Amino acid sequence: MNVDIDETRVNDAVTGSFFSRVWKLVTPYWRSEEKGMAWVLLIAVIALSLFSVFISVLVNSWYRDFYNALQNKDLGAFTHLILYFCGIAAIAILGAVYRLYLTQMLTIRWRRWLTEKHFTKWLAHKNYYRLEQGGYTDNPDQRLSEDLNNFTSDTLSLSLGLLRTVVSLVSFSVILWGVSGSIELFGITIPGYMFWAALLYAAVGSWLTHLIGKRLIVLSNQQQRYEADMRFSLVRVRENAESIALSDGEANENQRLSARFGMVWSNFWTIMKVQKRLTFFTAGYSQIAIVFAFVVAAPRYFAGKIELGELMQINSAFGNVQENFSWFIDAYTQLASWRATCDRLLSFRQAMDDNEARVPAIKVSHESNALHVQGLELSLIGGRQLLNNANIDIAAGEKVMLSGRSGSGKSTLLRAMGGLWNEGHGAVKLPAKRAFFLPQKPYLPIGTLREALSYPQAPEVYPAERFAQVLETCRLSHLVPRLDESNHWQRMLSPGEQQRVAFARALLFAPDWLYLDEATSAMDEEDEAALYQALIDELPGVTLLSIGHRSSLKRFHRRHVRIDQGQLKEQAVAESTL
Repeated sequence: MNVDIDETRVNDAVTGSFFSRVWKLVTPYWRSEEKGMAWVLLIAVIALSLFSVFISVLVNSWYRDFYNALQNKDLGAFTHLILYFCGIAAIAILGAVYRLYLTQMLTIRWRRWLTEKHFTKWLAHKNYYRLEQGGYTDNPDQRLSEDLNNFTSDTLSLSLGLLRTVVSLVSFSVILWGVSGSIELFGITIPGYMFWAALLYAAVGSWLTHLIGKRLIVLSNQQQRYEADMRFSLVRVRENAESIALSDGEANENQRLSARFGMVWSNFWTIMKVQKRLTFFTAGYSQIAIVFAFVVAAPRYFAGKIELGELMQINSAFGNVQENFSWFIDAYTQLASWRATCDRLLSFRQAMDDNEARVPAIKVSHESNALHVQGLELSLIGGRQLLNNANIDIAAGEKVMLSGRSGSGKSTLLRAMGGLWNEGHGAVKLPAKRAFFLPQKPYLPIGTLREALSYPQAPEVYPAERFAQVLETCRLSHLVPRLDESNHWQRMLSPGEQQRVAFARALLFAPDWLYLDEATSAMDEEDEAALYQALIDELPGVTLLSIGHRSSLKRFHRRHVRIDQGQLKEQAVAESTL
């Protein structure tokens, strides 16, 4: 099942359910443990936004008096009004600076809270693994980074902008209604006709803007996805640089990267065409708006019913009302981007919710001192069956080797035991003891070598001298002086060294049950034997379940089980060194 999260919610996004789901994404922060500071900052930002509207109203009245002073050649009034304007401007600058500063403070606090919650949700219930394996989402890194950043900043920007627009609209509508007077049209007297002219002008403009630019929503969504896909492909080249270089795969990778960029290019070119048409309209709309008020108010001015100052006040008030009515036009591109961001976040969260609500087909429990696999059937996501009615019991302290042909289901069986695989049915009862898994390719986090060894525990959990001991035991004594060196160890160490670090990690953790999935595939037989012997010597009661192909492993296990044609079959055991 491959669900494109950017397309499955398109119908949802154009209905009321979209807004109800966005509301559920927005509101938790304002009821959280940080609600006190959040509301204080929000109220302060709103107050400063309303204050800016008040300043605009003062400036509008100033326009009338200033142009009347010019018309009357009144130097005293002119000087007074200039000083008055300087005072208003200074206060306006101070308010604008702190409005921006407090808005940014609120934005980053909200983003931090949302990011931490999404990190927790993504890492819970193995969402990060199952969503990736099942193909339910693409580029979760983009959703957790860019989308959350854009969501918080755009939501506040659009919400506060809309609030300021509404308040400004009401304020200047009252002014415009009062100063515009009435006009007789087709025998009908229309009071406050400039207000109705502004409303009609903005309504037609908003409708045409949506008609021209509605494709931007889908195109913005696609652009974000294509950009993220290209970044992911570039990261893949970096991660596999050595393999690509040894294979002389540069031409192939160039072709792949060019194809990825080709999608970015093609989609962006389409966006350019849509935005060109939209800009033609919005730019023309804005230019006409500059003179529209003068044209409509000119008859009253030339008839001597209003003075120059009143004409300029009408133009200023008309400009504010028209601009506020046209908020949708000016914010359309940002709205399109915001909705695309919401679609990605909401569908990402929905995919995680669906995974958490999914009833496991394979029941995994921790309730005994032994391991019991009962009636287990495993299949791949594509449908091919791997195991059929598999049963096995492993008692505490046993050493069991599991083998089989490549693709027979050995690693998948181990994933099912770890609660990672859900394609199939049956039951796995795991012992309620300390367990540890060693995969073929261990994960080494970026940081100090001490942190990589202790993962997933903190280094402080173990005695400091123990780190050097396990490194020497695992034939990594050359790394002892580098324990506190911070590095990208997965790049610095060879595959064999990485696997030996994983064995050292297991010795530190000292589990009761240890599951190994071809954990020595990159080692030579001498190192493999030394490390298995170290496990047996230092963890005398440990239970081993090892997946492997090499016959050299057999002597460390008293039981040999092979997957053959979907069945688990016991094999005869040769002489063991145990």
